[in-house]
Amino acid sequence: MTNQFKTKPYGNVAVTKLAHSDAVDRVKALLKDEGFGVLCDIDVAKILLEKTGATFRPYRILGACNPHLAHQALDREPQLGLLLPCNVVIQEERGSTVVSAVDAGALLGVVGNADLSGVADDVNARLVRVLDAIAAE
Repeated sequence: MTNQFKTKPYGNVAVTKLAHSDAVDRVKALLKDEGFGVLCDIDVAKILLEKTGATFRPYRILGACNPHLAHQALDREPQLGLLLPCNVVIQEERGSTVVSAVDAGALLGVVGNADLSGVADDVNARLVRVLDAIAAE
């Protein structure tokens, strides 16, 4: 499949052949393999339907956190919790299941603290491995 979805300056994008619900489960498992826990799982379509009556395509936001990396980052930047956790989105878009993950370098770049670059690089490497694995499925 040609990747019709472009990586954004603030995140990386992958496409999987898995159905949306299967992709959610698989992404959670892949995140766990990379040391991340899922702190929150927001079903945007369900919330929009309940709160506004609007229908929306399947769209889930997973708030992922690697506790060891979060601890390192918070030690270096006490207010960093404003930018955590790292979001991973699984959605149906243009007939495909699309998985995207925040670019930790772009996210933490707004802080202006060079001491965070190593943590951001580690987070990105792990999230890119998740995206590479889900794209291969």
